[in-house]
Amino acid sequence: MKSFIGKRAIASGVSLVVLIVIVFFLSRLTGDPTDLYLPIDATTEMRQQFREMNGFNDPLIIQFGRYVSDLAQGNFGQSLRQARPAMNVVLEAFVWTFWLAAITMALVTVAAIVIGSLAAFRVGGVFDRLATFFSLIGAAAPDFWLAIVAIVIFAVKLHVLPTSGTGTFWHWVLPVSVLFIRPFGLILQVVRGSMISVLSSAYVKTARAKGVRSNSIIFIHGLRNAMLPVITVIGDQAAAILNGAVVVETVFGFPGIGKLMIDSILLRDFAVVLAVIMVSALAIFIMNLLIDIAYALLDPRIRY
Repeated sequence: MKSFIGKRAIASGVSLVVLIVIVFFLSRLTGDPTDLYLPIDATTEMRQQFREMNGFNDPLIIQFGRYVSDLAQGNFGQSLRQARPAMNVVLEAFVWTFWLAAITMALVTVAAIVIGSLAAFRVGGVFDRLATFFSLIGAAAPDFWLAIVAIVIFAVKLHVLPTSGTGTFWHWVLPVSVLFIRPFGLILQVVRGSMISVLSSAYVKTARAKGVRSNSIIFIHGLRNAMLPVITVIGDQAAAILNGAVVVETVFGFPGIGKLMIDSILLRDFAVVLAVIMVSALAIFIMNLLIDIAYALLDPRIRY
């Protein structure tokens, strides 16, 4: 297991280095941020001083070398927009996204596993058809459309929920609800398909013949063996939300890492963009590592 983790860490590190190089040079192609941070009537001297102070006058290769040198010393650069360390800005936003992802995925996982397992127990029944119908709709519904519809109905028409902010429980209802729908539909379908395969196996038929209760067959005998493909999808969906539910955070004005990324790109806050990439890549690595560990715990063949 240790050697496996080491190999994954090396591969992730190489990927991160390549990603940083690509993002560094591509972000510079968006243009000079000087005009965005100085007034329209700024003099040529003021513009020159701003570029000189932030190192934008140097060739790109020199800027990159300076960035790598600072990075080796733990310096991720300064945010042009907020005039403070870029990593501090990113971590503050990441905390909001982390809680948004944790709450959403906890609700999604429990609901999808329970409903998907029950639907698989009686394939073709009313409950199975309803669960399949609504899960397919949820999996296909785009987040931006759901977010706009939710705002129109619950905020504009009914006036029961706020459209943005994080101050109270009610501020979290719309973002969590919108983020819930698509992962729920996807994971439910995977749970249902995997459970149908497991429940048709010989050992489950034997348990039924011995009179084992349905709940025990579903949630004890069947679910453990059906969880391997489910874990992969749960991890993918969690990583997607954790690395910035860009559309949902932007529509609801949620101060997470996705909205920060969009704002920083538009304002050419290069240090923050690169810091977001690093934090996101690290989150993906940790999520994939947790999935591998869960695989090993559930399947002894992988463990040994």
